[in-house]
Amino acid sequence: MAEPKRCLVIGLGQIGAGYDIDAPADGGIYTHARAASLHPAFVLVGGVDPLAAQRGRFAERYGVPVFASIAEAMQARSPHIVAIATPADMHLEHVREVLAAGRPQVLLCEKPLALTEAEGEQLVKLCDEAGTRLFVNFIRRSEPGAVDVARRIAAGTIQAPLKGAFWYSKGLYNNGSHFINLQQYWLGDVRETVVLAKGRRWAGVDPEPDVRLVFERGTVVLQAAREEAFSFYGGEFISPSGRLVYGSGGSSIAWQGVVRDDNFAGYSVLSPVVENIDNDMDRYQWHVYEQLSRCISGQAYELCSGGEALATLRVVSVIAGPYGIEF
Repeated sequence: MAEPKRCLVIGLGQIGAGYDIDAPADGGIYTHARAASLHPAFVLVGGVDPLAAQRGRFAERYGVPVFASIAEAMQARSPHIVAIATPADMHLEHVREVLAAGRPQVLLCEKPLALTEAEGEQLVKLCDEAGTRLFVNFIRRSEPGAVDVARRIAAGTIQAPLKGAFWYSKGLYNNGSHFINLQQYWLGDVRETVVLAKGRRWAGVDPEPDVRLVFERGTVVLQAAREEAFSFYGGEFISPSGRLVYGSGGSSIAWQGVVRDDNFAGYSVLSPVVENIDNDMDRYQWHVYEQLSRCISGQAYELCSGGEALATLRVVSVIAGPYGIEF
């Protein structure tokens, strides 16, 4: 077996280390730190954060060196893999710091890639020029249930064109981008966007419009729910061959095929048999690292590339255009 790849996590907040820092041994795998520490293809070698409290909690939990400086961490730990789990408006700055201090094999950046197209383009270019592979942590692209759906659509078992109704909350950039990216993965490039309702801004910043998206293989209406009432992410698609339900943010995925109506000749209806498509959202970050291990070893993999994440950012930027967003 190949030597495990050394992983450094930059940003020790929720997705970096916090979500599952107190999880039991058999608990969920929701963060870069826990995934890198548990997956046999990787070894967690350090963390970076400007906050002493975050560093202390991380060091106590994982027993590896922790740093306040990216440059110091890169020099001391020489990582193959760098996960950047910092706020989106800091991604470009932190990528520059990483590449100024070394040439990791892979940069795994949190979503969204950036907050502006210009910054996203610079980030992709920097990694290309450095010879560092860039992936973005759109987790659903690696989750087995979502991958199964993509394969069924590609095979025609779930036939195109599809029509979907989806919900998101907590902002277009923060969470809506997850589902735009997922639908690009399933349905192809976005050909048209139409803002149906401008909506509000989450936390006074992140827009929450209702929008219609026309893809190569279908059309989706994406609507904003209210996070302060309850979190709600998911929806359904109607296909010529049946109905797909993507519920609870991907924790439940169900498919109903089409059968002949027993009572009315010439009519077809949805089957009373509902197939639950296996999924594993409780270990979503594990699956990202599993796909990353496949990539590194030269196997087929399911990850969101920097270029694909940039395409998602461009769509989000077009939708947010009427807001005159300035980050």
